[in-house]
Amino acid sequence: MLMKIRIKGNAIRYRLTKSDVATIIKNERLEEHTEFGHGATFIYALQATHDYDLSATFRDNRITLFVPHTMIDQLANTDEVGFENVQGKLFLLVEKDFTCLDNVAEDQGDNYPNPLGVKTK
Repeated sequence: MLMKIRIKGNAIRYRLTKSDVATIIKNERLEEHTEFGHGATFIYALQATHDYDLSATFRDNRITLFVPHTMIDQLANTDEVGFENVQGKLFLLVEKDFTCLDNVAEDQGDNYPNPLGVKTK
């Protein structure tokens, strides 16, 4: 799994590969962590929910983004790129992780095809 998170000010963005979406469909949860040493770990997770909007919590060094089942289904089975919501001052976004148009060193084999990468004739 290669789920990515980007935090900038009061905005949190999760980017999901095909395997990430498949995992959350199967397990209803997806979690990654970053070890800072000295027992300090930052955890970011997705949790499937029956709610209607994206929401998030931050407890015990863990950000959990709650994603409605309907949104997960649309990510998996449609061309929908992502979903967003505002929770108080916090902007939340979950979206497909597309392949980069530039050459990058990271493995992008599990990313979604970039719609801008399709060349018109």
